Amino acid sequence: MYAIVEIAGQQFKVSKDLKVYVHRLTNEEGTTVSFDKVYLLDDNGVITIGAPAIEGASVEAKVLQHLKGDKVIVFKKKRRKGYKKRNGHRQFLTQIVIEGITAAGAKKATPKKEAAPKKAAVEASTEEAPASKVKKAPKAKKEDTKE
Repeated sequence: MYAIVEIAGQQFKVSKDLKVYVHRLTNEEGTTVSFDKVYLLDDNGVITIGAPAIEGASVEAKVLQHLKGDKVIVFKKKRRKGYKKRNGHRQFLTQIVIEGITAAGAKKATPKKEAAPKKAAVEASTEEAPASKVKKAPKAKKEDTKE
């Protein structure tokens, strides 16, 4: 089983127990990270392609360490002018290990149950909205007295 997933703005082909170097993540070492932008999923020959991403699919990974990559030398020169510039750059990287790939709907059922009470709270707030419209009526009377 493998997946093509977007991690820190780049796409990677990942499978379970694969170690990957990605651009620096803000998570601390030892924490678990979940990536939801899964674009392609291959489950033993059954290929699922998202449009653009597969809903409900995710990739779980663990942050192993933060490090700096090898130095890249940037050298600029203009011939016959005596102009030379030498600069170096080391990219900040994070090493992660893929712990698992979840297909659509396997582990996403529990967050959906949490989302349902939030919708009820939104409906409750919409019921309170007409009460706020009643409060707006006296403001309209003040505008009438100004004219």
